[in-house]
Amino acid sequence: MNLLNQACHLLENENTAVRPRDDLGLPGGLINLSPQRTTVLLPDIHGRMDMVRDVQDLPLISPEGQTSTLYAGLQENWAQLVCVGDYVHGEARVFDRWITAEQEYLEGYENHRAMDQEMAENLETVEMLLSMKLDFPDQVHLLKGNHENITNQLGEGNFPFRKFVQEGPMVLAWMQKFYPPIILELFSRLEKNYPLLARSQDFLVTHAEPSRFFSPEEVLNYRTNPEVVAGLTWTDNNKSEPGSVEHMIQNYLGVRPGSPEWESVFHFGGHRVIPGIFQTRAQGRYVQFHNAKLRIAAILVPGQTIDLTRDIITF
Repeated sequence: MNLLNQACHLLENENTAVRPRDDLGLPGGLINLSPQRTTVLLPDIHGRMDMVRDVQDLPLISPEGQTSTLYAGLQENWAQLVCVGDYVHGEARVFDRWITAEQEYLEGYENHRAMDQEMAENLETVEMLLSMKLDFPDQVHLLKGNHENITNQLGEGNFPFRKFVQEGPMVLAWMQKFYPPIILELFSRLEKNYPLLARSQDFLVTHAEPSRFFSPEEVLNYRTNPEVVAGLTWTDNNKSEPGSVEHMIQNYLGVRPGSPEWESVFHFGGHRVIPGIFQTRAQGRYVQFHNAKLRIAAILVPGQTIDLTRDIITF
């Protein structure tokens, strides 16, 4: 409970230079990344604790040209990490466990070994991420994905969730059975404090492809605009309004189509599983890099033109 309290307090009082305030005076949905730091982007995690642990040892080159790691870069203030959301709910790798856990759920969790394993992975993953956020508040950023909905809410841009089984109600019932109400309340409060969009000089990051163009003012005021939350976390392939990504890049990065810089600016996201390491949409400007079978990261170095083939790697 202490970790959740600390994380909520931090997210509700973030550095205004990094996370500008909304019209209510609360941290808005937009993160301004430092263009001077090497940025590591991490796609959907889904309870993969090893992914969170091992990304800290991801090899990076320091500004002095020395071989280093992400964790050292965070400590020395020349690196930053952006996670695109979906920290919970194991995917196909634990399909059989979900089937067993659903039966446990239907029987009122009289037996709950499979669901205990699932939730242990989920909660430990979030614990590791929150610890990193607390250690490096201006350099580690956790965006909201559509799976960040522990109460299985319908509203505020959230939708009840099921994929392989009844994951949404199963998680809620497990939390209600084994934890006091305050933990569920704090976890939900945490999720609603996650930002939605991060930007640097030559890239944007959201969980999902934008369903339409959302202005900075709309994103800042996401807490009172459910369409923004849904539109940046739930958009399926081929459901984005034509031109949305291009308009986002023009508005947030100030780069126009046809300009010399246009082919070197990108909008990154996860959400939908892809084959391979990455694929592009929106005339090559939107980059999907979530493959549930691979551990993928993007390493974006300041002053270096983004090259997707070089900069998106497995580890």
